[in-house]
Amino acid sequence: MSYPSQLESCFIPLITLKSLKNKPIRRMIGGKPIVIWRQNNEIMAALDRCPHRNYPLSNGRIENNALVCPYHGWEFENGKCRNIPGIGKCDLSKFSLETLEVQIKWGAVFVRLDNSRPSFDFPQMPDDEEFDSFWWELKPSKARVFDALDNVLDPFHTNFIHDGFIRNKTKRQKVLQTIELSENKLAATYIQDADFGAMSRFLEGKRTKSIGHYYPPICFQGRWEGQKGLQHCVTIWFVPETENRMRSMVRFSMAKYRGPLWLKEILVRLFLFKVIEQDADALKELAKNIENFGAPHFKTSNADMLSAPFSKLYNGQKLEPKTIGPFEIYL
Repeated sequence: MSYPSQLESCFIPLITLKSLKNKPIRRMIGGKPIVIWRQNNEIMAALDRCPHRNYPLSNGRIENNALVCPYHGWEFENGKCRNIPGIGKCDLSKFSLETLEVQIKWGAVFVRLDNSRPSFDFPQMPDDEEFDSFWWELKPSKARVFDALDNVLDPFHTNFIHDGFIRNKTKRQKVLQTIELSENKLAATYIQDADFGAMSRFLEGKRTKSIGHYYPPICFQGRWEGQKGLQHCVTIWFVPETENRMRSMVRFSMAKYRGPLWLKEILVRLFLFKVIEQDADALKELAKNIENFGAPHFKTSNADMLSAPFSKLYNGQKLEPKTIGPFEIYL
């Protein structure tokens, strides 16, 4: 259960266009190194190994619209070998790179490892005319992707791990939770006012409801609504680099009427830095302890209504469409 089922058939954001400069970059998906680079005004991606001796092409350079391997100087243009220095003419067609499918969306580079199977739908994003959006590319951290998704779907940990920032462990409020199950995704809706934490009160104001969506295999989206409708939308892709290390790509969308983009971005980074650090520390400790015992051994309570359907989707199973709730919880 380390990697989610169907990981290789979905598009995964690996880097923003803003961060991709004029040199090749390495990223990882499920233990596989990927090289991403710009050439001829296009974005290319391939498995990060030269077909000659498997040297990492991400250590190379872009020269005359070609990706050049630094080991023997082999040159690749649009994924095809165009020159092998030091030899005469030969058939270069058998030395092509193992290129990957690329899509550019919302200012980020999405890559898919296996295009032989149907892909998943992209999550729905707010209208750019009414919302300001920006990306936050987090550094890799020690965590299992399963635990990161389970954590972000679980509202009850926020009273303790994020005490004072999002919620309060000694001051709770009644919340109505409703769970909507579809064949290939799930959503949990929470009817409540804003949480008692400082970040929630400062960034939101009065809240009418929030919705957490799980888009298999690695995407979570949270939406927070107020009296004027949708106020904030946060979409997170938890990208598994290895079984116990992940890199998160986060896209924030905030209603334009709530202030200029530069100010919103500063405030989000200021408040969320500590929250992200708290989650990262908790997930690191969880991963270390699971390693100590050799495998996870989870038990669920009535507070874990999302655990079973989430686990099924994570492992590639379909759900029976239905609505669960509403019922009262206290957060």
